[in-house]
Amino acid sequence: MPFITQLRQLLAKGTNRRRRRAVTSALAAVLVFGALVLPDDLLRLTPGAFVRIPVEGIAGAALLLLLPPRPRRVVAVLAGAGLGLMTLLDLLNMGFRAVLVRPFDPVLDWGLFGDAASFLDDSAGRTGAIAAVVGAVLVALALPVLMALAVLRLSHVLARHSSLATRGTLVLGTAWLVSAALGLQLAGAPLASRTTAEHLDDRAQQVRTSLADERVFAAEAATDPFGSTPPDQLLNGLRGKDVIFTFIESYGRSAIDDPGIGPGVDKVLADGTEQLRRAGFTARSGWLTSSTAGGGSWLAHSTFLSGLWINNQQRYRTVTSSDRMSLTRAFRRTGAWRTVGIMPGVSRSWPEARFYGLDTVYDSRTLGYHGPKFSWSRMPDQYSLSAFERLQHGKRGGKPLMSEIILTSSHNPWAPLPKMLGWGRVGDGSVYRAVEAAGKDPKDVWQDAARVRTEYGRAIQYSLHSLLSYVEKYGRKNTVLVFLGDHQPVPTVTGEHAGRDVPVAIVAHDPAVLRRISDWGWQPGLRPGPKTPVWRMDTFRDRFLTAYGPRSGSAHKGKK
Repeated sequence: MPFITQLRQLLAKGTNRRRRRAVTSALAAVLVFGALVLPDDLLRLTPGAFVRIPVEGIAGAALLLLLPPRPRRVVAVLAGAGLGLMTLLDLLNMGFRAVLVRPFDPVLDWGLFGDAASFLDDSAGRTGAIAAVVGAVLVALALPVLMALAVLRLSHVLARHSSLATRGTLVLGTAWLVSAALGLQLAGAPLASRTTAEHLDDRAQQVRTSLADERVFAAEAATDPFGSTPPDQLLNGLRGKDVIFTFIESYGRSAIDDPGIGPGVDKVLADGTEQLRRAGFTARSGWLTSSTAGGGSWLAHSTFLSGLWINNQQRYRTVTSSDRMSLTRAFRRTGAWRTVGIMPGVSRSWPEARFYGLDTVYDSRTLGYHGPKFSWSRMPDQYSLSAFERLQHGKRGGKPLMSEIILTSSHNPWAPLPKMLGWGRVGDGSVYRAVEAAGKDPKDVWQDAARVRTEYGRAIQYSLHSLLSYVEKYGRKNTVLVFLGDHQPVPTVTGEHAGRDVPVAIVAHDPAVLRRISDWGWQPGLRPGPKTPVWRMDTFRDRFLTAYGPRSGSAHKGKK
């Protein structure tokens, strides 16, 4: 009896060991197969994407079957680690496409992770940000290791069952060739997959392009049609005016054209146009195509003000550390304006102020705000404008004022939102504590895409209302306002096929200011029409300097 019991225990152990090996091998096969056919876009992440035959897996199996034991193990580990890294890049591409509407650049985008961590800190709190960063680091470290172990495990299975594995590889190879030749598809995707090879080729091409881009951009940036213009020939048509350039975060074309969002925004623009008309102001509006979408506001700001297409971090660093004359810097260069920046989203040293030609910069630390943050936005737009009036615009005497103002209340995640108060109630911002406490939680809003779109529309309405109410109340006869969106919001709001256009408008009390742009073809009022011209954002600087320079009548023939 003891012998029989021991025999049963040994058989049970052997069976359990075989089961564990089988389960481990199956999990390894699922992990490797999933990585080989994984798309790099969340929109293509469907069940049909995983019903495919990956040619890389067939070629890899054939190679491992041909190799002797030691080289086979080395190749399996290296191939697995490489596949793990490719999978990480696919995951990064998913995230970048979902937020910035473009793939991850393996050369230029590493610096954006610090900004992402800061955004999480501001939006989800320090604990949530730390948890997300730790989780991301663990995944980045674990995935190449797990993939290497998985491929190594499968190589052992192939070696133990080489005859069956050889026949299976030949069958799958033949099926792949037939599917490729006939163009067979399943759920809109080719049955014969070469996803990993295509992604690797895309990454290689992207690296080559990014490395070459620095030389191309340096040559482009060195040519400035206004770089040598004498100061007394710059901005003559605006002398004596207080000029305000305002960027509204995430104010994209979808805020106007989308039937689910547009009606509320349209009402604010229509009411604002009428309110400004009664106050003696007129407006013209158009469209600009931004260099970014979903995020990266600083890229759009520098594109608009530099007259160069800034669509990556390398270009941004290059131009902001150069002597290129930005549009705002042109005002300072004339000596006829004092220049000020209102930057509520800046919370640390900001050396770019020199490039933008700003004599004085007020950021989140110096605007005197004593209220709560509204998720990422450190203060409501109405407070930023109220502080601008108190600190600079409301002070009489001296030179006219040129200001660059960033409004942040419409920044993702659009919850909680502030609300309009009487201008006399704003004070130091303490009044917003009750407003913030009564607002919505971002986590609740982002559980439903329809709710995200609704809150985005409300955020844009608030930002517009704050700005237009400010001009109505504090604008003077010498006030000129140029305001625009920096980029479209994330695809959760816009959908898959939205463009990158943003609205832009010029508001002035003096009719002569708008007569200077009469040949631009812009729409009267604050809402650009569907047939209003669309220009690339980098063309605006030269058009503006031409319109308000000595040659006052013809638009600059810039880049299309």
